[in-house]
Amino acid sequence: MTLARTSSAPHFLAALGLVASIFAACSVPTAVPTPSPSPASPMPAAPSFTLGPDPTGCPTSAPAAFSDKATVVVHTNFGDITVKVDGSLGPNAAGAFIALARCGYYDNILVHRVVTRFVIQAGDGQYGRLPSFTPSKMGQGGPGWTITDDKVTTKYVRGTVAMARTSAANSGSTQFFIVLDDTAATSLGASDADNYAIFGSVTSGMDVVDRIAALPLGGDSSSMPLIPAVITGTTVTTP
Repeated sequence: MTLARTSSAPHFLAALGLVASIFAACSVPTAVPTPSPSPASPMPAAPSFTLGPDPTGCPTSAPAAFSDKATVVVHTNFGDITVKVDGSLGPNAAGAFIALARCGYYDNILVHRVVTRFVIQAGDGQYGRLPSFTPSKMGQGGPGWTITDDKVTTKYVRGTVAMARTSAANSGSTQFFIVLDDTAATSLGASDADNYAIFGSVTSGMDVVDRIAALPLGGDSSSMPLIPAVITGTTVTTP
């Protein structure tokens, strides 16, 4: 279902209330989350946000690998999340993330997936971007290109930032996730798990990540926050 174009947060919340279940096609292994309590009534208000311009000049093919280090501040309506990108961990994933952050690709994109004590996920610029978005397809979108998988050489721990992908090889592109708990390594690091390239970690702002992870979710099996958590912009600095 494609919703009418709107930039109103109240309309956004009403629309999300109609969504019974959303499954991310570009995702990470399924984890059984702790059941979320029913949201209190009335629902907490969403922090305000201002939509930025649509991204322009973003890559139309897989960006070059990035083997250096950089800092990316992910600005959200809940606060800032600072990611230390280390290209030595996953140069192809790091290259994609840095290029997309520099061109503003992540502006106005929703956090579309939350799994308690597991991950939060964002980056679907095709179906998850405000003011126009498609709830039934969020998590399935991409830029029309993919990157080559990087070998995972370190463990998934709380604060790890990695590239989401489907079960197909070399299918990562724009979607990324942040690990909420060390116990996620049991699923993410399993020998039969898909390869989710690690390219950095959160150095500050995990309290913001936790606030987003604590949002009420829609539907008995939905992982979509009912209150919009929006990436409003990204700032990239290099040494």
